[in-house]
Amino acid sequence: MDYKKIFEKFEGNSTFIKTTKPTLVDGAQKAALNRKGNILFNSGDIEGAKRIFITTGYSDGLSRIGDAYKAQNRYMDALDMYRIAPNPKKFDAMVMQLSAIIKNLIHEEGDPSNG
Repeated sequence: MDYKKIFEKFEGNSTFIKTTKPTLVDGAQKAALNRKGNILFNSGDIEGAKRIFITTGYSDGLSRIGDAYKAQNRYMDALDMYRIAPNPKKFDAMVMQLSAIIKNLIHEEGDPSNG
C-alpha cells in the first residue's frame, strides 16, 4: 500500500488519521525521527514537525508545536496539541484562558448598556 499517496490527499488540512494500532518504531528510529522533527521545527516547518512528533509521540515536541500555534493565535490547534502531548499544565491553563474569554463575551452580550 502506498501510504504517501494516501496522505497526499490530506495536504493542507489540519486533520490527521487516527489508527487503532500503535506505531512500532524502535528507539533508534524514534530518536532519528525526533531529530528530523526538531530540524523541521527550528527551520519553521511546523506542520512537517507536527507529523513526525505525532508519529513518534514526542510529547515535548508536541508541546512546542502547541506553543507555536498559540503564538499564531491558533488557540484550538494549540489546545489539541497540548491534549495529544499530553501536557495537562498547558492544557488546563489554555482551557482557563478560553473559558474566561467566553465568559466575558457572554457577559458583554447580556449587558443592556453594551449596545
